[in-house]
Amino acid sequence: MYIRRAKERGSVDMGWLQSKHSFSFGHYYDEQHMGFSVLRVINDDIVSPGRGFGTHGHRDMEIISYVISGSLKHKDSTGNDYEIPAGDIQRMSAGKGILHSEFNPSEDEPVNFLQIWIIPDKTGITPEYEQKTITGNGELTPLVSPDGRSNTLRIHQDAYLYRVSLAKDNCLPLKSHDRFGYLHVVRGSLSLTGSGTDLVLGAGDAIGVEQATSLDLTATEDTEAIWFDLPVVNA
Repeated sequence: MYIRRAKERGSVDMGWLQSKHSFSFGHYYDEQHMGFSVLRVINDDIVSPGRGFGTHGHRDMEIISYVISGSLKHKDSTGNDYEIPAGDIQRMSAGKGILHSEFNPSEDEPVNFLQIWIIPDKTGITPEYEQKTITGNGELTPLVSPDGRSNTLRIHQDAYLYRVSLAKDNCLPLKSHDRFGYLHVVRGSLSLTGSGTDLVLGAGDAIGVEQATSLDLTATEDTEAIWFDLPVVNA
């Protein structure tokens, strides 16, 4: 079992950017935190009004942006030019190479978003872009899949992402079955029990589990989290 506490994450303060790195990224390196299964990056970014990341390149990575609050402006070298509001989710398959920029178009409101990288199962593909508003009244809403099922974004990897939404005192069982699972709390807090686990996770905290692990989640306040259903990857 892998436990990653919010306060232990890598930290970047550039004035206009406040970022917390769950895994090694950029100038932050920790060999104990290099990713989990094919999940390589979760950066929790807050960008000041009118600021952002200038044009830069990526290749052979599935990059997902999950906007928590505010709005994010995306522009890339394939002609995509879109604004991503809170609640939307975006996927960019960098493939054989793509240039893009991201910035906060607001004059007075910061944008908070998760930048998620997943290692693809194929390289050198033509770059792709996809953005959706995915609503759901249930406690477990599918967001990303390898085949685009149930109106999800489609990525080039055997990985699934779900939004967990729990009102205070509500419960949800999760099981990793014959795969790996990773739970990242976006906001709120959860009590976790099952498989010998008895933990409380707050915003920014996460837990990674291996095969045949059962978890019972109980929200101690209104809570939003992301559940990653991931393939088994041997170290």
